Amino acid sequence: MVNCSIVTYLTPEEMLMKVLKSVLLSNTIGKLFIVDNSPTDEIRSLLPNDPRIVYIPNPANTGFGAGHNIALKQSLSEGIAYHLVLNPDVFFVEGTLEKIVDYMDGNLDIGNLLPKVIYPDGSLQFLCKLLPTPYDWIGRRFNPIKSIVDKRNNLFELKFSGYNNVMEVPYMSGCFMFLRVSAIEKVGLYDENIFMYGEETDLCRRLISGGYKTVFYPDSEIIHEFQKGSHKSFKLTWVGIKSAIYYFNKWGWFFDKERKQINAKTLSLLNYRKK
Repeated sequence: MVNCSIVTYLTPEEMLMKVLKSVLLSNTIGKLFIVDNSPTDEIRSLLPNDPRIVYIPNPANTGFGAGHNIALKQSLSEGIAYHLVLNPDVFFVEGTLEKIVDYMDGNLDIGNLLPKVIYPDGSLQFLCKLLPTPYDWIGRRFNPIKSIVDKRNNLFELKFSGYNNVMEVPYMSGCFMFLRVSAIEKVGLYDENIFMYGEETDLCRRLISGGYKTVFYPDSEIIHEFQKGSHKSFKLTWVGIKSAIYYFNKWGWFFDKERKQINAKTLSLLNYRKK
Protein backbone atom coordinates (compact mmCIF):
# COMPACT_ATOMS: atom_id res chain seq x y z
CA MET A 1 0.00 0.00 0.00
CA VAL A 2 1.11 3.57 -0.75
CA ASN A 3 0.34 6.80 1.06
CA CYS A 4 0.74 10.05 -0.86
CA SER A 5 1.17 13.65 0.21
CA ILE A 6 0.68 16.85 -1.75
CA VAL A 7 1.63 20.21 -0.25
CA THR A 8 -0.46 23.00 -1.73
CA TYR A 9 -0.22 26.78 -1.63
CA LEU A 10 -2.97 28.66 -3.47
CA THR A 11 -2.91 25.90 -6.09
CA PRO A 12 -5.16 26.58 -9.13
CA GLU A 13 -8.26 24.39 -9.22
CA GLU A 14 -7.57 22.91 -12.67
CA MET A 15 -4.07 21.85 -11.65
CA LEU A 16 -5.28 20.38 -8.37
CA MET A 17 -8.00 18.33 -10.07
CA LYS A 18 -5.48 16.81 -12.50
CA VAL A 19 -3.15 15.56 -9.80
CA LEU A 20 -5.97 14.31 -7.56
CA LYS A 21 -7.51 12.36 -10.43
CA SER A 22 -4.16 10.73 -11.23
CA VAL A 23 -3.56 9.63 -7.64
CA LEU A 24 -7.09 8.46 -6.86
CA LEU A 25 -7.24 6.26 -9.98
CA SER A 26 -4.71 3.98 -8.29
CA ASN A 27 -5.94 1.13 -6.12
CA THR A 28 -2.57 1.12 -4.34
CA ILE A 29 -3.34 4.41 -2.56
CA GLY A 30 -4.20 4.08 1.11
CA LYS A 31 -4.34 7.74 2.11
CA LEU A 32 -3.88 10.95 0.14
CA PHE A 33 -2.79 13.75 2.46
CA ILE A 34 -3.45 17.30 1.27
CA VAL A 35 -1.25 19.51 3.43
CA ASP A 36 -2.53 22.99 2.68
CA ASN A 37 -0.02 25.77 3.35
CA SER A 38 -2.43 28.38 1.98
CA PRO A 39 -3.57 31.23 4.26
CA THR A 40 -7.19 30.03 3.98
CA ASP A 41 -8.86 26.62 3.59
CA GLU A 42 -10.64 27.37 0.28
CA ILE A 43 -9.06 24.30 -1.31
CA ARG A 44 -11.00 22.06 1.10
CA SER A 45 -14.27 22.75 -0.74
CA LEU A 46 -12.72 21.63 -4.06
CA LEU A 47 -11.71 18.19 -2.89
CA PRO A 48 -13.65 15.19 -4.21
CA ASN A 49 -15.63 13.04 -1.82
CA ASP A 50 -13.17 10.18 -1.41
CA PRO A 51 -12.52 8.54 1.99
CA ARG A 52 -8.82 8.24 1.19
CA ILE A 53 -8.36 12.03 1.22
CA VAL A 54 -7.07 13.55 4.46
CA TYR A 55 -7.10 17.35 4.46
CA ILE A 56 -4.59 19.03 6.79
CA PRO A 57 -4.63 22.86 7.00
CA ASN A 58 -1.20 24.34 7.74
CA PRO A 59 -1.62 28.11 7.26
CA ALA A 60 1.68 28.84 9.02
CA ASN A 61 3.35 27.68 5.75
CA THR A 62 6.39 26.10 7.37
CA GLY A 63 7.82 25.04 4.01
CA PHE A 64 7.77 22.19 1.48
CA GLY A 65 9.70 19.61 3.47
CA ALA A 66 8.03 20.47 6.77
CA GLY A 67 4.62 20.13 5.15
CA HIS A 68 5.40 16.69 3.76
CA ASN A 69 6.88 15.65 7.10
CA ILE A 70 3.43 16.00 8.65
CA ALA A 71 2.18 13.27 6.32
CA LEU A 72 5.37 11.19 6.41
CA LYS A 73 5.07 10.91 10.19
CA GLN A 74 1.63 9.39 9.68
CA SER A 75 3.02 6.84 7.21
CA LEU A 76 5.78 5.98 9.66
CA SER A 77 3.27 5.43 12.45
CA GLU A 78 1.16 3.18 10.20
CA GLY A 79 4.14 1.11 9.07
CA ILE A 80 3.07 1.51 5.45
CA ALA A 81 5.48 0.30 2.76
CA TYR A 82 5.75 3.36 0.51
CA HIS A 83 5.08 7.08 0.61
CA LEU A 84 4.82 9.23 -2.51
CA VAL A 85 5.82 12.87 -2.18
CA LEU A 86 4.11 14.59 -5.08
CA ASN A 87 4.01 18.11 -6.51
CA PRO A 88 0.58 19.54 -7.35
CA ASP A 89 1.77 20.25 -10.93
CA VAL A 90 2.27 16.55 -11.79
CA PHE A 91 -0.13 14.07 -13.36
CA PHE A 92 0.07 10.59 -14.87
CA VAL A 93 -1.98 7.78 -16.39
CA GLU A 94 -3.66 4.89 -14.62
CA GLY A 95 -1.29 2.02 -13.81
CA THR A 96 1.78 4.21 -13.26
CA LEU A 97 1.97 3.71 -9.51
CA GLU A 98 1.26 -0.02 -9.73
CA LYS A 99 4.23 -0.48 -12.08
CA ILE A 100 6.51 1.44 -9.72
CA VAL A 101 5.34 -0.59 -6.71
CA ASP A 102 6.16 -3.82 -8.56
CA TYR A 103 9.65 -2.57 -9.34
CA MET A 104 10.27 -1.36 -5.78
CA ASP A 105 9.01 -4.67 -4.39
CA GLY A 106 11.63 -6.46 -6.48
CA ASN A 107 14.48 -4.11 -5.56
CA LEU A 108 14.60 -3.75 -1.80
CA ASP A 109 17.76 -1.61 -1.82
CA ILE A 110 15.99 1.34 -3.48
CA GLY A 111 15.10 4.13 -1.07
CA ASN A 112 13.75 6.62 -3.60
CA LEU A 113 12.58 6.32 -7.20
CA LEU A 114 11.89 8.89 -9.92
CA PRO A 115 10.21 7.88 -13.20
CA LYS A 116 10.81 9.56 -16.54
CA VAL A 117 9.49 13.12 -16.37
CA ILE A 118 8.24 14.97 -19.43
CA TYR A 119 6.73 18.36 -20.19
CA PRO A 120 3.13 18.53 -21.43
CA ASP A 121 4.51 18.81 -25.00
CA GLY A 122 6.29 15.46 -24.59
CA SER A 123 9.85 16.77 -24.30
CA LEU A 124 12.12 15.31 -21.63
CA GLN A 125 12.97 17.01 -18.36
CA PHE A 126 16.54 16.47 -17.14
CA LEU A 127 15.90 16.07 -13.43
CA CYS A 128 18.66 13.62 -12.46
CA LYS A 129 21.78 15.31 -11.16
CA LEU A 130 25.15 14.89 -9.51
CA LEU A 131 25.54 16.19 -5.99
CA PRO A 132 25.98 19.93 -6.50
CA THR A 133 29.03 22.09 -6.04
CA PRO A 134 28.59 25.78 -5.14
CA TYR A 135 29.05 26.59 -8.84
CA ASP A 136 26.21 24.26 -9.84
CA TRP A 137 23.69 25.88 -7.53
CA ILE A 138 24.88 29.49 -7.37
CA GLY A 139 27.57 30.31 -9.92
CA ARG A 140 26.00 28.49 -12.86
CA ARG A 141 22.82 30.52 -12.50
CA PHE A 142 24.68 33.78 -13.07
CA ASN A 143 27.22 32.65 -15.68
CA PRO A 144 26.55 34.63 -18.92
CA ILE A 145 28.61 32.30 -21.15
CA LYS A 146 26.09 29.84 -22.57
CA SER A 147 28.66 27.39 -23.97
CA ILE A 148 30.22 26.92 -20.53
CA VAL A 149 26.83 26.49 -18.86
CA ASP A 150 25.70 23.98 -21.50
CA LYS A 151 28.87 21.93 -21.09
CA ARG A 152 28.45 21.80 -17.34
CA ASN A 153 24.74 20.95 -17.66
CA ASN A 154 25.59 17.99 -19.87
CA LEU A 155 27.57 16.57 -16.98
CA PHE A 156 25.73 17.88 -13.92
CA GLU A 157 22.27 16.95 -15.24
CA LEU A 158 23.61 13.66 -16.64
CA LYS A 159 22.32 14.52 -20.12
CA PHE A 160 25.10 12.47 -21.68
CA SER A 161 23.41 9.32 -20.31
CA GLY A 162 20.45 9.65 -22.66
CA TYR A 163 17.92 9.02 -19.86
CA ASN A 164 16.96 5.73 -21.52
CA ASN A 165 18.04 3.21 -18.88
CA VAL A 166 17.61 2.61 -15.17
CA MET A 167 20.40 4.41 -13.35
CA GLU A 168 21.58 5.18 -9.85
CA VAL A 169 21.53 8.95 -9.38
CA PRO A 170 22.93 11.04 -6.48
CA TYR A 171 19.83 13.21 -6.39
CA MET A 172 16.65 13.71 -8.35
CA SER A 173 13.81 16.19 -8.51
CA GLY A 174 11.51 16.47 -5.52
CA CYS A 175 8.43 16.73 -7.77
CA PHE A 176 7.90 12.95 -7.43
CA MET A 177 9.73 11.06 -4.70
CA PHE A 178 8.59 7.46 -4.33
CA LEU A 179 10.05 6.70 -0.91
CA ARG A 180 10.50 3.43 0.96
CA VAL A 181 9.13 4.23 4.41
CA SER A 182 11.53 1.87 6.20
CA ALA A 183 14.41 3.83 4.63
CA ILE A 184 12.97 7.12 5.90
CA GLU A 185 12.65 5.57 9.34
CA LYS A 186 16.38 4.86 9.20
CA VAL A 187 17.74 8.14 7.73
CA GLY A 188 15.15 10.63 8.97
CA LEU A 189 12.58 13.02 7.53
CA TYR A 190 13.14 16.17 5.48
CA ASP A 191 15.46 18.69 7.09
CA GLU A 192 13.02 21.43 8.10
CA ASN A 193 15.78 24.04 8.18
CA ILE A 194 15.39 24.07 4.37
CA PHE A 195 12.20 25.98 3.59
CA MET A 196 12.18 25.12 -0.13
CA TYR A 197 14.68 24.07 -2.84
CA GLY A 198 17.38 21.59 -1.92
CA GLU A 199 15.44 19.53 0.62
CA GLU A 200 15.29 16.64 -1.86
CA THR A 201 19.07 16.83 -2.38
CA ASP A 202 19.69 16.58 1.32
CA LEU A 203 17.29 13.65 1.72
CA CYS A 204 18.67 11.72 -1.29
CA ARG A 205 22.17 12.18 0.07
CA ARG A 206 21.17 10.80 3.46
CA LEU A 207 19.48 7.83 1.80
CA ILE A 208 22.70 7.03 -0.07
CA SER A 209 24.75 7.43 3.10
CA GLY A 210 22.29 5.06 4.78
CA GLY A 211 23.00 2.34 2.24
CA TYR A 212 20.04 2.86 -0.11
CA LYS A 213 19.94 3.59 -3.83
CA THR A 214 18.17 6.56 -5.39
CA VAL A 215 17.09 5.38 -8.81
CA PHE A 216 15.81 6.79 -12.10
CA TYR A 217 13.25 4.40 -13.62
CA PRO A 218 12.35 5.36 -17.22
CA ASP A 219 9.88 2.51 -17.75
CA SER A 220 7.24 4.64 -16.01
CA GLU A 221 6.42 8.20 -17.03
CA ILE A 222 4.82 11.29 -15.51
CA ILE A 223 3.97 14.75 -16.83
CA HIS A 224 5.29 17.74 -14.92
CA GLU A 225 4.03 21.23 -15.68
CA PHE A 226 7.34 22.61 -14.47
CA GLN A 227 7.26 26.37 -13.80
CA LYS A 228 10.80 26.89 -12.45
CA GLY A 229 9.50 29.58 -10.14
CA SER A 230 12.92 30.41 -8.67
CA HIS A 231 13.99 31.73 -12.08
CA LYS A 232 10.98 34.05 -12.35
CA SER A 233 10.88 35.65 -8.90
CA PHE A 234 13.58 37.48 -6.99
CA LYS A 235 11.93 36.39 -3.74
CA LEU A 236 12.11 32.72 -4.72
CA THR A 237 15.65 33.20 -6.04
CA TRP A 238 16.64 34.45 -2.59
CA VAL A 239 14.87 31.49 -0.95
CA GLY A 240 16.94 29.19 -3.19
CA ILE A 241 20.19 30.95 -2.36
CA LYS A 242 19.50 30.72 1.39
CA SER A 243 18.74 27.01 1.02
CA ALA A 244 22.00 26.51 -0.89
CA ILE A 245 23.99 28.33 1.80
CA TYR A 246 22.44 26.13 4.49
CA TYR A 247 23.09 22.97 2.46
CA PHE A 248 26.75 23.76 1.83
CA ASN A 249 27.30 24.82 5.43
CA LYS A 250 25.92 21.41 6.42
CA TRP A 251 27.75 19.21 3.91
CA GLY A 252 30.76 21.23 2.81
CA TRP A 253 31.45 23.92 0.27
CA PHE A 254 34.59 23.24 -1.75
CA PHE A 255 35.95 20.36 0.32
CA ASP A 256 33.40 17.56 0.40
CA LYS A 257 35.01 14.14 0.18
CA GLU A 258 31.72 12.23 0.22
CA ARG A 259 30.30 14.32 -2.64
CA LYS A 260 33.39 13.59 -4.70
CA GLN A 261 33.14 9.85 -4.02
CA ILE A 262 29.40 9.61 -4.75
CA ASN A 263 29.67 11.59 -7.98
CA ALA A 264 32.68 9.59 -9.15
CA LYS A 265 30.82 6.33 -8.54
CA THR A 266 27.83 7.60 -10.52
CA LEU A 267 29.93 8.64 -13.50
CA SER A 268 31.78 5.32 -13.42
CA LEU A 269 28.51 3.34 -13.43
CA LEU A 270 27.33 5.42 -16.41
CA ASN A 271 30.63 4.85 -18.27
CA TYR A 272 31.24 8.59 -18.54
CA ARG A 273 34.39 9.55 -20.43
CA LYS A 274 35.64 13.09 -20.06
CA LYS A 275 36.20 14.76 -23.41
